[in-house]
Amino acid sequence: MSFLEAVKSSLSRKIAGDLVFAENPGAAMRHWREFFGVSQTALGKKLGTSASVVSDYELGRRSPGSGFIRRFTGALIAIDEESGGQHILEFARSMSTLPDAILDMRDFRLPVSGHLLCEAIDCMVLAYREGLRQNVYGYTVVDSVKAILTLSGSDFMRLVGSTTERALVFTGVTHGRSPMVAIRLYPLKPRIVVLHGLKEESVDRDLALKIAESERIPLLLSRTPTVDSLIQSLRSLEGRARAASQKESRD
Repeated sequence: MSFLEAVKSSLSRKIAGDLVFAENPGAAMRHWREFFGVSQTALGKKLGTSASVVSDYELGRRSPGSGFIRRFTGALIAIDEESGGQHILEFARSMSTLPDAILDMRDFRLPVSGHLLCEAIDCMVLAYREGLRQNVYGYTVVDSVKAILTLSGSDFMRLVGSTTERALVFTGVTHGRSPMVAIRLYPLKPRIVVLHGLKEESVDRDLALKIAESERIPLLLSRTPTVDSLIQSLRSLEGRARAASQKESRD
């Protein structure tokens, strides 16, 4: 089970427990729906029912059984995943599960090629270009300054999760030296490393690029203007990969 899958499983159990043991299950349902920022209409659609049925549950006109509770929790988490998974990450942080240094994290259901990732976030390839032929199955965006100041060795494992087939993206980078040294020292390696927030001439070519080549990890420099736009582009990757796959099937 990946790190995010473990977080989602924990969140599902938390929601279900609140509903089962609540004196007012309808109020608990409303609380969790509003926590996720989901309308009754959107939730009803995901559940295959109507907004009025959701309203009936929240007002106590209907009592949720175990099957409905399971569908309810699954629908909320699925809706959040489809919109970027921010409430799942918020829950992880509230439970002290997710370090503050992690700005965004997502696992893909479909493989995304290294070349597509490079294109989506406007990357320049600094080292080991041939590694872009491989696929990634997720990404983690890390604030490099917070990572250096706050992350322990066990926290670093959370950056790559249980699968190393992901892109590890460092923002606020000065030279790229520290992230690559950390990757060199740690036994689990990401499939791709992306640096963001520095100019090409500032990259430490004597150390960062040599480590990337020796570890056979593609090192990319993203020229996306802001961290927010970088994250939005990363979140669109799975959709782009799906569209590309569908186009290939038609052709």
